[in-house]
Amino acid sequence: MADAAKQDSQTHFSIQKIYVKDLSFETPNSPQVFLDKWEPDVNLQLSNKATLLSENTHEVVLNVTVTVKLKDKTAYLAEVQVAGIFNIMGFDKTQLAAWVSSYCPQVLFPYAREVVSDLVTRGGFPQLVLAPINFDALYRQHLEQGKTAQASESKH
Repeated sequence: MADAAKQDSQTHFSIQKIYVKDLSFETPNSPQVFLDKWEPDVNLQLSNKATLLSENTHEVVLNVTVTVKLKDKTAYLAEVQVAGIFNIMGFDKTQLAAWVSSYCPQVLFPYAREVVSDLVTRGGFPQLVLAPINFDALYRQHLEQGKTAQASESKH
């Protein structure tokens, strides 16, 4: 019990800054796409990257790409990078990886969702509200895929 209390007093997480690092919005088939019946096919792609800026200070960038098509025509493409600068200290390597790969993207996602929704609306399209994402599950899936890939490489 004393060890757990000692570790808690030595761990720290804080957000220094959240910002839009990059964004792009394209409507390659406008204005014709506005004349078509709105039956969109939405494709969402997510990725994130963490960079150590200095001891205990990390930049985490969440990349969100939304491609919306009407049949075979792209209605719009929205690409957003929302970044955060986080102070994270006192965690072991495994815990730190979970913070920057799961928790930090979870913090950033609502900001990215807002930027995407605003871009889409300003682009003249119906509002797009992205559903919540379970970054913990995505991180666990990523870890499992890594274990599977490692196991198959060791068999060869």
